[in-house]
Amino acid sequence: MSSSEYNEQETAQENLADEVSEANNRENALTEDDIFEELEKDDDFAIASFREQRMKQLKREMTELQELHQKGHGSYTEISSEKEVIEITTSTKLCVVHYFHKEFRRCQIMDKHLTTIANRHFKTKFVKINVENAPFLVEKLAIKVLPCVMCLVDGIVVDRIVGFEELGNTDSFTTEALELRLSRSGVVSLPEDPKKQERKTIFGFSEGNEDDDDDWD
Repeated sequence: MSSSEYNEQETAQENLADEVSEANNRENALTEDDIFEELEKDDDFAIASFREQRMKQLKREMTELQELHQKGHGSYTEISSEKEVIEITTSTKLCVVHYFHKEFRRCQIMDKHLTTIANRHFKTKFVKINVENAPFLVEKLAIKVLPCVMCLVDGIVVDRIVGFEELGNTDSFTTEALELRLSRSGVVSLPEDPKKQERKTIFGFSEGNEDDDDDWD
């Protein structure tokens, strides 16, 4: 092979190599573009899917809230018969029942706090009944001191708050103190760390040590 023929062949090979390299580069560039395009489509789909799921969740929550509101949740109501107490507590997952006497001052104080808490906890049913209208339950539950707050889960009494002893034994206890105490019974849930509220509560109880619970026999 002559020198000129060899140079031409070498030049042809170099040109072919350049074309192949350029083609590969174009292919790689297109592939990256395709990848980014697919990623964008995936992001759009993910966002749309999340939005749709969130909307469905909000609709379910709204429906649940409406149903609970129709059943009297979100408010603190007085019932007048033992039959109502039994019907409500056996048909409601979370329930708080305050056994009170209309002339007892500490029962009135408990009412004030329970009214506020009821507005905060829609999933829990809050009711009260005058002990004069519930002689059978008073005896059955061995209620001796008022106020007496029963905490029920699935119709079963899981805890009770008797008087103010666990609330600092003072008439000036805070709503948060009672709310924290109820959360320990599992009938309400607190969004914050209970330890933080507990520290505040204990701090608030540093003054006063009144003992004015009312015996009910």
